[in-house]
Amino acid sequence: MLITLYSTEGCHLCEQAYSLLIDAGVQEHVQVVDIAFDDVLFSRYGVTIPVLSIQHPDSISELGWPFDAAELAVWLNNNGIN
Repeated sequence: MLITLYSTEGCHLCEQAYSLLIDAGVQEHVQVVDIAFDDVLFSRYGVTIPVLSIQHPDSISELGWPFDAAELAVWLNNNGIN
């Protein structure tokens, strides 16, 4: 399952979120999307990044900042990523 990390260049909080994903051992499932080049994404996530997102067949699950390793682990587990 693919995890999308909505981010932008120079975002230190996004770097922290990515580090948590590395610590969780799921970085191979992560696609980083820079919102700066997409007006729709920028208007949706511009003031809330970093945001993690997983698309399911019938829904989307998102986890917005701030989150810690424990909250990330629960979110990953709830989305079928262990």
